[in-house]
Amino acid sequence: MGPYGRDSEREFDSDRFHAHVLHESDAQKVVLGYFEPGQFIPVHAPDSDVAITVHEGSGIVREGDRTHAVEPGSVVVVPAGKSRGVRAETALEATLVTAPPPGEAAHEPVRRGIAEGTFEPQRD
Repeated sequence: MGPYGRDSEREFDSDRFHAHVLHESDAQKVVLGYFEPGQFIPVHAPDSDVAITVHEGSGIVREGDRTHAVEPGSVVVVPAGKSRGVRAETALEATLVTAPPPGEAAHEPVRRGIAEGTFEPQRD
């Protein structure tokens, strides 16, 4: 067993990042995110706080206009309403804790960005 779950729970998907839900309540959602190189969560700005802790790999985390290079041990916290996104440079594993969990409407920009292959949405 690894430090944050059984190794058998590790799941990568060749098409898009994979999120394994560890806990979900009205107050928070905790997921393990698994990214292959180049996979991402598109930049979006839901009404929830998020704390992202990287366990393995490297990549970037967008926090508003700032871009953080991340590696094992990196923690980035983004407040509700501020844009955020994650992109892996290598295979990347991270815990993402959102509070409160974003609703379905907040996931629409994420689904659209993944479908279009766009990390950074176009600004009008």
